[in-house]
This record gives sequence, structure tokens and C-alpha cells, in this order.
Amino acid sequence: MKHSFYDVKAKAKVETDVVTKVTYGDDTKKRYAFKGKTADGRNLTAFVGKATWDGCDAPQS
Repeated sequence: MKHSFYDVKAKAKVETDVVTKVTYGDDTKKRYAFKGKTADGRNLTAFVGKATWDGCDAPQS
């Protein structure tokens, strides 16, 4: 699945494949995110809503 990430170094939005999906926080304040990589290997993170996170078929880490 492709998703739009913000690349801080390039100061632009890039669209790349979702590598994994992760959660942060405990049950009371859980946040959902996608992890991706740029063409040159840098890591990207995008926080998303639960519905978007549930709809992604990427492996969870």
C-alpha cells in the first residue's frame, strides 16, 4: 500500500510504500502510524487514524 509521507530533509511530501504499521502509547492514548523509507534509505513516519491503519495490509511491528 502506498501512503503520503512528509520528508523533513527534502521539505516536501513524498509517496512511498508502507513498510510496517506501528502503535505508540498505552490503551488510553494509543496512536497509529505507518513507517516507510525514502529512495535513499531514510526512515519516514506518518501518523494516521485508526480506520486508515486498520485498512492497511502491511505487517504490524
